[in-house]
Amino acid sequence: MNAKAYMEEVVKEMRKVSWPSRRELINNTMVTLAATLAISLFIYAADWVINQILEFIYQ
Repeated sequence: MNAKAYMEEVVKEMRKVSWPSRRELINNTMVTLAATLAISLFIYAADWVINQILEFIYQ
């Protein structure tokens, strides 16, 4: 497949895409950021607890 045919196919497929509304995009972004923050805090807390336990054991 040459470059021109490839680009024509890309344009054709992009017309079929269902793009989210601005509100949906903002909501999905907020959910992603909140989930990332929650998981990061959990990992930080788990790491801190494990670190405290290991410090207690090794001292």
